[in-house]
Amino acid sequence: MKPKSAANQISFAAALVVVAAGAVSAAPDARAQASEQFIPLLVYRTGPYAPNGTPWANGKQDYLKMINARDGGVNGVKLTFEECETEYKADRGVECYERLKGKGPTGASAFDPQSTGITYALTERAPVDKIPLITTGYGRADSQDGQVFKWNFPLLGTYWTGSDVLIQHIAKKEGGFDKLKGKKIALVYHDSPYGKEPIPLLEERARMHGFDLIKIPVTPPGVEQKSVWLQVRQQRPDYVLLWGWGVMNSTALKEAQATGYPREKMFGVWWAGAEPDTKDVGDGAKGYNALALQHGAGLSKVHEDVLKFVHDKGNGTGPREEVGTVLYTRGVVISMLTVEAVRRAQEHFGKGKPMTGEQVRWGLENLALDQKKLDALGFAGVLRPVSTSCNDHLGASLARIETWDGAKWAISSDWYEADQRIIEPMAKHSADAYAAEKKLAPRTAEDCKS
Repeated sequence: MKPKSAANQISFAAALVVVAAGAVSAAPDARAQASEQFIPLLVYRTGPYAPNGTPWANGKQDYLKMINARDGGVNGVKLTFEECETEYKADRGVECYERLKGKGPTGASAFDPQSTGITYALTERAPVDKIPLITTGYGRADSQDGQVFKWNFPLLGTYWTGSDVLIQHIAKKEGGFDKLKGKKIALVYHDSPYGKEPIPLLEERARMHGFDLIKIPVTPPGVEQKSVWLQVRQQRPDYVLLWGWGVMNSTALKEAQATGYPREKMFGVWWAGAEPDTKDVGDGAKGYNALALQHGAGLSKVHEDVLKFVHDKGNGTGPREEVGTVLYTRGVVISMLTVEAVRRAQEHFGKGKPMTGEQVRWGLENLALDQKKLDALGFAGVLRPVSTSCNDHLGASLARIETWDGAKWAISSDWYEADQRIIEPMAKHSADAYAAEKKLAPRTAEDCKS
């Protein structure tokens, strides 16, 4: 065997130094990655729903940036995130889910699909991958039943709680539920899983109170509605419930104005009550009402922190002036609920550690955000307490009414709480049917602890 030359020996030694240096430099990166919590962000910044989807997405991202900048993450665990464009399409949503679910040191924390259609497409995948779905104010109404839908969390409200509150509010305006008998209430809805969700609850309320429910579907995305509003003019309903999204909402308001239907007799779901829906209609939408998913528009302490720690540093995701708008705040709320689920999980499984999707699911099922905690987080005046359990994946079912004054949205009612005496049996019946169809075993007491 030939001895190595001096040049070869020097070259070999240098290589070892390079390798060693690489190992040393990689170690901090590995440690940093091990203390990161990955949060996937499904968004739609393109297509007909972009005007509504964009501020929602910006709010979600800005809150995560603020938590990193203000708090250093969650107990030292930095929040990382990546967006994936779905265009509000179920197939694209599934592709994004598959692309992002394994990212980060412990995989995806939770998914906010940002679409009822995508939620339906992911509901059977989530239990397999052990990743929870957070569907704040949307998704499957029956998924409030945590005994069946272990991985779905429709926090703060579903379309059954929302439509129930609207009927309560209309009854109050009329002088009582008995005054609804013989009235006509039209549901102008996005012809999709989203738009069809409130129908069972509205049919039940119609049966209970004797009003006539008129169902008028709108073909997505809803840019053509002349035939729809011709039906409204012919049917002459006492009230119109607008279950729209994106361009459908502003188009509906313009058509209502053109046909002379009073905007004060129109009530939108909380996805049809934001600035992109009304700003281009202006005075033409004055008097139009919509549900507020607890919060309305305006600045609170959490917005001030976002401005201070994110926008003032030049790191804002979107324009500064959208901070505090309705859908921006909706995004902030959703990210807060995600972050607090991670924090709650850390309290149980180990502070300062990144949590798996399964551990975050436990955090979501054991949320205990009282008013003191919410106020400390900067959500005074924005949210009321949220408390979940194995049975209750809703956490709260409160809403208010907001009204467009021609220039801005303003809260115009006191608080309402959805009537769970009606909703819970409906949710259980629907959830049990789903469990039977999918051959799902009921959760045990032990499973509720884990």
